[in-house]
Amino acid sequence: MIKLTFCLRRLPHLSRAEFQSYWRETHAPLVAARAKTLGIVKYEQVHAGFDEMSAGIRASRNAPEPYDGIAEIWFESEASMAAAGQNPGAAEAARDLLEDERRFIDLENSPLWFNRVHTIVG
Repeated sequence: MIKLTFCLRRLPHLSRAEFQSYWRETHAPLVAARAKTLGIVKYEQVHAGFDEMSAGIRASRNAPEPYDGIAEIWFESEASMAAAGQNPGAAEAARDLLEDERRFIDLENSPLWFNRVHTIVG
């Protein structure tokens, strides 16, 4: 399995609640509708919260402000990703998602990368 990890920061004009609501209620269905075309086998949203608890643990490590959320998008393999890229409609599906992301994500301040997962516990 290959995972795309996308650490999201919201656009400045959105509150965290507005951002998370749009992400969950508007963007998620767009991803779900395009998952097969893009070869996505799993999509998870990790929403930031627990601000008071988080502030304490960040302070103990001198850590930066948290992201507003993390999107985790799973693909079966590099080969399946390449094959999905050849699907009719894949370029349009990817373009649709990026266009929607521009409505709520501060893309310039939201890093993303492909990775392999090594489960240590669980």
